[in-house]
Amino acid sequence: MREEPNVNEAQFDYIVVGAGSSGCTVAARLSEDGRFRVALVEAGPKDTSPWIHLPLGYGKTMWDERINWKLYTEPDPNMNGRRIYWPRGKVLGGCSAINGLIAIRGQAEDYDDWARYGGDQWNYRNVLPHFRKSESFAGAANPEFHGKHGPICVAPIRHRHPLIDAFIGSANQLGIPCNDDFNGPSQEGVGYYSLTTRNGMRSSAAVGYLRPAKRRSNLTIVTEALVTKVRFEGRRAQGIDYTTNGRKMSMNARRGVILSAGAVHTPHLMMLSGIGPAAHLKAHGIDVVADMPGVGANLRDHLQLRLIYRCNRPITTNDELNSLTGKVKIGLQWLLTRTGPLAVGINQGGLFARVMPDATRPDVQFHVATLSADMAGGKVHPFSGFTMSVCQLRPESHGTIRLACADPTTPPLIHANYLDAELDRQIAIGGIRLARRIARTGPLSQLVTREELPGESVDSKEGILDFARQNGATIFHPTSTCRMGQDDDADAVVRPDLKVRGFDGLWIADCSVMPTIVSGNTNLPAIMIGEKLSSSILN
Repeated sequence: MREEPNVNEAQFDYIVVGAGSSGCTVAARLSEDGRFRVALVEAGPKDTSPWIHLPLGYGKTMWDERINWKLYTEPDPNMNGRRIYWPRGKVLGGCSAINGLIAIRGQAEDYDDWARYGGDQWNYRNVLPHFRKSESFAGAANPEFHGKHGPICVAPIRHRHPLIDAFIGSANQLGIPCNDDFNGPSQEGVGYYSLTTRNGMRSSAAVGYLRPAKRRSNLTIVTEALVTKVRFEGRRAQGIDYTTNGRKMSMNARRGVILSAGAVHTPHLMMLSGIGPAAHLKAHGIDVVADMPGVGANLRDHLQLRLIYRCNRPITTNDELNSLTGKVKIGLQWLLTRTGPLAVGINQGGLFARVMPDATRPDVQFHVATLSADMAGGKVHPFSGFTMSVCQLRPESHGTIRLACADPTTPPLIHANYLDAELDRQIAIGGIRLARRIARTGPLSQLVTREELPGESVDSKEGILDFARQNGATIFHPTSTCRMGQDDDADAVVRPDLKVRGFDGLWIADCSVMPTIVSGNTNLPAIMIGEKLSSSILN
């Protein structure tokens, strides 16, 4: 592997744009057998920050502009006109280098539903082998669902916490069963999450896929290089233009270009390159290569609603981080045993449940953190606190990604449009009420002093919904902005084989191709998409 900041006019077989979860996967797999010369181009730097590799370190990387795009949505009329912060990875590993490490694939029904858009190759039975191929599972692996020799290490949380145990016990009393493997036969239930970690360190896509590729002379990685345009000869992708260190550069691709810049930046780059809604492109003075209204449309994201509780015992991570003794303790715990808060990140407990009366499968997900702060990744509160975050799994509200201008360095306009659909509003209310029932039940109720946010006085449907509008935030899962579909689907951007419709030598592999958002965290599905595309190209 060559890591070069300045590669100009070089000739490659494949150019992969974006070194996130999908891009690292595609670049590593395409370069694996030595047949192809592959370039991986990333706008951010190498993943050298120690905060990247320490699981709890994403409280730091959440705000680090060197490795984080630090995007904001446009003012959202459904969220009291607020602009909502969207952290996105800008570094080798992309969002897998700065995320919350939760290892969730989604529900089997998600992928069976994808088959309506992409054919049987996208049903659960046919994507499961790609999940297994990517995984090295550190638990007692069921070979039907888990892999043991893949690049991404997935480890169950082994050290129990009294708050999470109490949460599980209270959920059980409400009839929610225990589940020790959310990626196994069924997702429904409550338990500890598995994390993308190995020996107390983050297992990002850059660590898992790129590090083993270091000996390969046919893989070139270019960092701190902002791709500004895909170049075409007719309807064939010929290469890319990019800027680095203030200089304009280019690369050429013999076989093609694969866009893996994510659900925000892939449609942004497509539009800068002349592929998108024609009227919108013309309004910004961009020559239209193809009128494709689905580019930047159909944006989906999980909205998280965070309930904060005061705990009556000093057992929270707040207590440890707010004292010198506590900081020394967790530091030594990590150094000596690779366990403790530094090794597991923020969210340890998970729950998938149904809140709508007619739901046939889980429609909400909980992330339970043993700490509390004003926002995800923020400074912890001075009191003993913990957080229950609730999100709807399959929101019907959808938004758009649009150009702000034709300048590639200007971030795109993100219109998230949260809580626009009535179902989303009803599930938000139902999810918050379920969280409160758990907090008021059994062993967890014995640890709660009071509900800090939204507060006991907020109890009506209108009050709960207003809390959601005023406090809701992204849980960092944007998808579907270049979704797949069949040839007769006018809104589809890519075909089932992930080739951009009407083009040769141009593919997309990232969360933007999802026809619908998955029921859970998006890192593992993004890696699966990378595995699936690279396998298709190689075969």
